[in-house]
Amino acid sequence: MAETITEDMIIGEVMAKVPGSVEVFRKHFRGCFACPGSSVEDISFGALMHNADLKLVLKELNDLASKK
Repeated sequence: MAETITEDMIIGEVMAKVPGSVEVFRKHFRGCFACPGSSVEDISFGALMHNADLKLVLKELNDLASKK
C-alpha cells in the first residue's frame, strides 16, 4: 500500500491492505479490530472511542505501510 494512512480511512480496509496493522489496532484499540463496526468506522473514531493517541496510531500504521 503506497498511500499514506489517514485518520478518515476505514479500520477494516486498512487491516485488509496493510500486513501487521491488526497488531497495531489490537495494541491501541483493544477489541476494536474484531468489532463489526470496524468495517464502517474510521481510525479517528476508533481512537476517540478507545482513548488512544491518534497521532501515534497513524505513525505506527504508516511505518508498517511504508515497509511494504
